[in-house]
Amino acid sequence: MSSSCAVLPSVRTQCFNPVGYRFIAPVRLYHHRSKCELNRRGFTLRGIVAAGVSTMCSSLITEPAEGGIMRLPFKSEGYNFWTWRGHKIHYVEQGQGFPVVLIHGFGASAFHWRYNIPELAKNYKVYAIDLLGFGWSDKAIIDYDAMVWRDQVVDFLKEIVKGPAVLVGNSLGGFTALVTAVGLPEQVVGVALLNSAGQFGDGNVKANESEETLVEKFILKPLKESFQRIVLGVLFWQAKQPARIESVLKNIYVNTSNVDDYLVDSITRPTADPNAREVYYRLMTRFMLNQTTYTLDSVLSKLSCPLLLLWGDLDPWVGPAKAERIKEFYPNTSVVNLQAGHCPHDEVPELVNRALADWLSTLTPETSLTDTVKSA
Repeated sequence: MSSSCAVLPSVRTQCFNPVGYRFIAPVRLYHHRSKCELNRRGFTLRGIVAAGVSTMCSSLITEPAEGGIMRLPFKSEGYNFWTWRGHKIHYVEQGQGFPVVLIHGFGASAFHWRYNIPELAKNYKVYAIDLLGFGWSDKAIIDYDAMVWRDQVVDFLKEIVKGPAVLVGNSLGGFTALVTAVGLPEQVVGVALLNSAGQFGDGNVKANESEETLVEKFILKPLKESFQRIVLGVLFWQAKQPARIESVLKNIYVNTSNVDDYLVDSITRPTADPNAREVYYRLMTRFMLNQTTYTLDSVLSKLSCPLLLLWGDLDPWVGPAKAERIKEFYPNTSVVNLQAGHCPHDEVPELVNRALADWLSTLTPETSLTDTVKSA
């Protein structure tokens, strides 16, 4: 992998898969000096005052899971809710310290960070949000677009987090984290991507649009939409079956031991919402098929904070070549390569938690916010 940054020998480690002790290739971490160095003292004060950190520690809600790692308990009713533009938004909030916001991928929810929230909450104020249309958030009947989720997370940072924060996103959540950081640079001090969605291309080039004829507008287009609804209706019914969800997950997880009832249930339950089928149709026809409007290069060219790539190199959907290209385009990037699939945070959570904690320590003040608050 080409890089303008040297590999730090101190962080090259040999790691083992905690389940079955299968050898995991050495984790490679590439560092680049941040161009936006933070004033540590001012950063600390802003983090305490603006984020509204309480002197009372938030209780950590955890349960032991197989292998000894702690896990966020599954709650069918959800955890916390916030009203945004008239819609109910679900989120989890745990811990105390500098804020870290976790953003899930397509079809997932805050519960997909089940193994990351308890560990990160030992030292940070952790939020995990359900994007509109997913998880325990409302299934709003709107035209979905990347900017809808950007606006949602921007307002979440302003109204709930209320201060500087680091964003961490997987897949769709990764691209959402990027556009949010560009939209609110004064509040986002770092972004971590785990096998992020998004395509490279020229964001300034728009597809040629010819005028619709009367036949196209009133006959062909309605027929096309009707056909799409029928086909996507069948696909939605298939996609929400627990056996189908389990099968897809096992294709994108290299080690499938964490593909369990908890995970499948967290994805299946939201599909029972009366609006879920219509949301699926809108996502597939108006978002998934029109992702060239906002491209990775157009977003990265406006990014101004440190970037971390935690990349599952064995992802059948988004391989390591994409991480290499992001690194080449945006040098202010650290890269950790993991022998995992599309969701490394859930497949190899201990490795991800460790790498994320190491990187976060380079962004946040040497004196932790928790210690500062206690001595106040």
